[in-house]
Amino acid sequence: MRSLIRSVAAALALFAPIAAAQDDPGEGTLTAIHCGTLLSVPGEEPIERATLLIEGDTVKGYVPNAFVTPEGADVIDLTDRFVMPGFIDCHTHLTGELQPMGVRLRRTLTEDSTHRAIDGTVYARRTLMAGFTTVRNVGSAGPDIYALRDRINAGFLPGPRILAAGKSIAVTGGHADSTNGISPVLRPEVGPMQGIADGPYEMRKAVRERAKQGSDLIKITATGGVLSNTAAGTEQQMFEDEIRAVVETAATMGRKVAAHAHGTNGIKAAIRGGVHSIEHGTYLDDEAIELFKEHGCYLVPTIHAGKYVAEKAEDPEYFNEAIREKAAAVGPVIQGAFGRAWAGGVKIAFGTDVGVGEHGTNWLEFVYMTEAGMPNDAALHSATVAAADLLGISDTVGTLEAGKQADLVALDGNPLDDIEATGRVTFVMKGGVVFKDE
Repeated sequence: MRSLIRSVAAALALFAPIAAAQDDPGEGTLTAIHCGTLLSVPGEEPIERATLLIEGDTVKGYVPNAFVTPEGADVIDLTDRFVMPGFIDCHTHLTGELQPMGVRLRRTLTEDSTHRAIDGTVYARRTLMAGFTTVRNVGSAGPDIYALRDRINAGFLPGPRILAAGKSIAVTGGHADSTNGISPVLRPEVGPMQGIADGPYEMRKAVRERAKQGSDLIKITATGGVLSNTAAGTEQQMFEDEIRAVVETAATMGRKVAAHAHGTNGIKAAIRGGVHSIEHGTYLDDEAIELFKEHGCYLVPTIHAGKYVAEKAEDPEYFNEAIREKAAAVGPVIQGAFGRAWAGGVKIAFGTDVGVGEHGTNWLEFVYMTEAGMPNDAALHSATVAAADLLGISDTVGTLEAGKQADLVALDGNPLDDIEATGRVTFVMKGGVVFKDE
């Protein structure tokens, strides 16, 4: 026991310099940020030559059309940069990154959640440096993401704010059943405690277990998925009464529900069941679009992941046959589905599914969304104002208005004219702390 305590203490000592190195402004410290262009509220007009005032970790306000320096204020010079709220990614998997099938199998057999938690420290930092100050992590082994979230919140590690779903809830043999494809001799028994549930009663139990473990939201897999190791397709796997049981139980625990859904029938069942967002939405049709609007449900498009798996499907060594067929089918159509949803008036919240694609490349989703017809300003709105609304945290993030958290990025270029400027992040502040300044 003493050796374990010494090991934990040594590990925490390693993290301490990281926290100390961050420029914590301290309570009451006033900072004046001189912005070449300030987009305080995405969706509204930007302001040229503005001074953004930060007090401690909070936005105090801004002075338009002037660079001012209040007495005693620290000054940050971003006069040649475009400043806006930090980006929000509503669909990440921070404690892992997609690997070829052979590597995935080896890691499944030889590693556990401690390895994923350590990997997550690297991916979290990479995500923050890319300008994403908040993420919704919709699926992990469980304890790894809770530990990462809590250590970031405590200041031990650099990373985005995390809303964690923990382990996704799936049906037996469905997408997110991690025992798919494993020999019966080796695979463990799984049930609601591990997120595998059948029927409304077990779904309620699984939701309550997620809440007990510390999940900020609930993630379900209403349909089959590309990367599950089974040839079960991508259509509906949860019945509507199961979905409704999840949503109703989550509501009693104060949590929202995100539903992975590719297939048409599964998308519709999940929306009718009351979920707050559909992740992917690959095979949505006109009826599904109307259901989105009728129920006020968000689409989180994840075009990034579709592009990535389509590319990897061309490598015969990367996936096995069951996964490769699904990747080759889903990947090329997901961008078009998003375009139809946007044109049809569906609410969009930015999400990438990074962890499938590479962490730190989240900004590519902006490019893919605009390629599909979404205007640049709407894409920026989807990753700030709309994303904060979906996550239920509009009172703290999503805009740079007085009283909000001082989460902001500076870009080398104007993303309203050149969306690829979202990939040129030169400055990142989260909660009043500067994490990146080039």
